[in-house]
Formats: sequence, C-alpha cells, structure tokens
Amino acid sequence: MTQRINYAQQSPELFQKLQALSLALKDSAVEPKTRDLVTLRASQMNGCAFCVDMHVKEARIHGESELRLHHVAIWRESPLFAPRERAALAWTEVLTRLPEQGVPDDIFEHVRAQFSEKELSDLTFAVMAINAWNRASVAFRTVPGSADKAYGLDKADLH
Repeated sequence: MTQRINYAQQSPELFQKLQALSLALKDSAVEPKTRDLVTLRASQMNGCAFCVDMHVKEARIHGESELRLHHVAIWRESPLFAPRERAALAWTEVLTRLPEQGVPDDIFEHVRAQFSEKELSDLTFAVMAINAWNRASVAFRTVPGSADKAYGLDKADLH
C-alpha cells in the first residue's frame, strides 16, 4: 500500500491543531489505559491500519498486556475489562458509528454511571480526536509504522 498524500505536509496548520488536541488529551481526566483502549477500538472499527499499529505500540509502552490488546475487538465477551473500561468502549463504539436516532439513553446512562461529567466530556473529545485521525489516515493510506521513530513508538519493540 502506498500513501496517497502526506496530509501533515499539505495542511501543516490544521495538522498541528489536531495534534495539539491529541496532546491536550494526555492531561485529560480519563486515565491513559482507558484512552489507549478507546483509541485502539475506534481505529479497529474504522479500519485504520496506521492508527491500530500506533495505538497497539503506545498501549504496550504504557504497560498494557498483549492479551488485553487482542481482546479489545471482543471486549463484550471478554472477562478482562473492568466496568469503567467497558463503558468507555461502549461510548467509543456508539460515537464512532452514530445511530440515526442518536445516542440511546440506556448507553448514555450506563456510561454516565462510570464517569463524572468532566470525564465523560474528556472521553468524548478523545473519541472525536481519534475518529478525525482515523479518517485522515484511511483516506490518504498512511503507512503503518511510518512515524514510529518520530513518535517514539520504536520503544515498543514490536516489528
């Protein structure tokens, strides 16, 4: 697969704004391990090879287990996730593939039981950001692993 265009080079100001949002999310009210699960799940759903590759490596660097990373795709059936993580994954899925009728009340109430208003707001911004990155990387076929050195992902020691 060959990258179509380098959107970071073509729109550097916009790329930097989206990157600033992603960097700000690192200081959000939602813990890093949950954010790692969210970014991986949305990237899986969107078929973003670059982002799946990146977020698996980030999660491993952050100490996530290999088995849990394999189980993200089957989180509903897996016993490996805490209720808070399950709520975050459900929120990620519903916001990534918005139903025509909007977010159902039962899903909102389920997630709201696990997160404060601030955390839920921050989680929503995390889902919004990863979906934006996914759309750009899928559209322009960003090559998996092509930014490993730039983002320090070579430290994951995954090849």
